[in-house]
Amino acid sequence: MRTHYPRTPHLPWSPGAAADDVRAAGLAGLAGREVVVTEKLDGENTTLYADGLHARSLDSGHHPSRAWVKGLQSRIGAGIPAGWRVCGENLYARHSLPYEDLDSWFYGFSVWDGEHCLDWDRTVSFLHGLGIPTPRVLWRGVFDERALRGLRLDTTRQEGYVVRTVASFARAEFGRCVAKWVRGGHVQTDTHWMYAQVVANGLGPQAPLWAVRSGSEPDAGQLTAALGLESAPIGADEPPAVAGVEPVVAEVAGRLDAAGRTGEARLAGVLAAVL
Repeated sequence: MRTHYPRTPHLPWSPGAAADDVRAAGLAGLAGREVVVTEKLDGENTTLYADGLHARSLDSGHHPSRAWVKGLQSRIGAGIPAGWRVCGENLYARHSLPYEDLDSWFYGFSVWDGEHCLDWDRTVSFLHGLGIPTPRVLWRGVFDERALRGLRLDTTRQEGYVVRTVASFARAEFGRCVAKWVRGGHVQTDTHWMYAQVVANGLGPQAPLWAVRSGSEPDAGQLTAALGLESAPIGADEPPAVAGVEPVVAEVAGRLDAAGRTGEARLAGVLAAVL
């Protein structure tokens, strides 16, 4: 069954709350509980299942910015149990904030088993096992309003943050267990990103490693560069030592895939072949 992601309420001190946005009715659901605060990323809310995906709208159609994440779903779908869903941010297309050093074009932030949201630590473990990175953790501890109000973000580069309970919760409790802070005047373009030319966000040096974790075809040159080893400049031929291992790396990756290896296990096997 397809399920849309709930609207996240704004914290009382969030300057980016618009008139039609949902606002937190109170903080009782967070008070006295361990919470984790993660960076809010500027992308398209996307939900992945074992057999497909959708954006926030359940009937979302094709868009060029969704082609890459569809490929990701086809690679990792077998690792998502029936009845589960992975929710995250499709960051392929630039929206209001440009990114230049992403680990991937998809970051996961919650995993659901039916109407039940997994606890944070299990969420991270499951996502990393699929080869999906998670947003940067900005703060963790027993909920402290003063500490959250004191967080200082670079609002020229960061949209905001999301706070959630570390413990699991039911979908009916979402509005009490999750909230967000968004920078003032976040949307700074006159044209909605879906109707503008697609400009891809930039990937950082760790992206080739995450690509391998998620089942992508490995590129020995990119992997050696990610590890800080010598490789050919972009556009140049690979050194013979690198070019010579490509067939071996491809064969090893195929065997790992046949054995169902994902995440760190797949990366370790591929890197052993590269090195």
